[in-house]
Amino acid sequence: MRIAFYAPMKAPGHPVPSGDLRVAGLLIAALEAAGHAVEIASTFRSYDGIGEPQQQSERRAAASAEAGRITARLATRPAAERPALWFTYHVYHKSPDWLGPAVAPALRLPYVIAEPSYAAKQAGGPWASGLAATRRAIEAADALICPTRLDMAAVTPLSRPERVHYLPPFLAPAPFIAARADRAAARAEIVARHGLDPDRVWLLAVGMMRRRDKLESYRRLAAALAKLQVSSWRLLVVGDGEARAEIEAAFAPFGNKIVFAGARTPEQLPRIYAACDIYVWPAAGEAYGMALLEAQAAGLPVVAGRVRGVPDVVQDRMTGLLANENDAADFAAMLGPLVEDSALRYSFGASAAQFVSDERTVAAAAAALDAILRPLVAVSP
Repeated sequence: MRIAFYAPMKAPGHPVPSGDLRVAGLLIAALEAAGHAVEIASTFRSYDGIGEPQQQSERRAAASAEAGRITARLATRPAAERPALWFTYHVYHKSPDWLGPAVAPALRLPYVIAEPSYAAKQAGGPWASGLAATRRAIEAADALICPTRLDMAAVTPLSRPERVHYLPPFLAPAPFIAARADRAAARAEIVARHGLDPDRVWLLAVGMMRRRDKLESYRRLAAALAKLQVSSWRLLVVGDGEARAEIEAAFAPFGNKIVFAGARTPEQLPRIYAACDIYVWPAAGEAYGMALLEAQAAGLPVVAGRVRGVPDVVQDRMTGLLANENDAADFAAMLGPLVEDSALRYSFGASAAQFVSDERTVAAAAAALDAILRPLVAVSP
């Protein structure tokens, strides 16, 4: 079928990389792998990061005009060239969907939201209008596809249980499998480029150096490392951004035990993951963390904070270890045995790679999405 795809926070093709873009691309890949033709319905961005009422009002008005244009454009197509379904990715109070709830009923299309999020605590706050629009969209959706059980619990009261589906995060594992098979060469590249001691245990953290949640994660990691009772480790940090100076200051007490590698492209990351020994990330405010899944795909055990949707990505005590949120001592207690025991690292890492290859692939997601979407089109008027 032909699917109209819309991402109100950041449209595919946006020049600024982010996790949202990564997941949108993976959803499109899964839909196409299921045999569907995907078209970007609009690049209109509803995102409001500051909670400013005038800006929100202007965007609502612009969205109304955009919805009218889309409806008119699609309605004039021959029937065989019209979309059979509207698919919106990532809706929450800062980026509501004003297009899908207008266009889908006008064209009599099933309306689907992937990654809906509803935070009732935002009612009455600066994004109250976005929250209200998000609630209306969730209530109107014919299917809600949730990447975490936390999201499912939040949106189910606004819908019907049969309309709420679980599709955990997934990726294309082939580059990570290939990198893992070439681990020795990948590790040698890191030694040559950054001078890391190959006889030490390499910890890895990958994250954009933004303020707020990312900065907080780095600070929590520094606090945990300060409590670590073993010293045979080095930390490779991959990322860059406006908070880099603050992050470097947080790790300054560790001296040359920390290596800042700067930003890397998505194509470079699989070999970096595979070269290292343990992935570490406290995950402050993390929705679920695609980097946690990528690290496991490359065969790394993970130590992360038990935060929000992280348990939907890391299988505690099987593919990694989850520490209590914002508990530096607990994080260090989880990490220490992995640093000291190579056999334990190998066992967790092998389970992690198998878990992703078996359950969290584009192919698996394609089958799951197809099973959700086809019945909606079959019964649509």
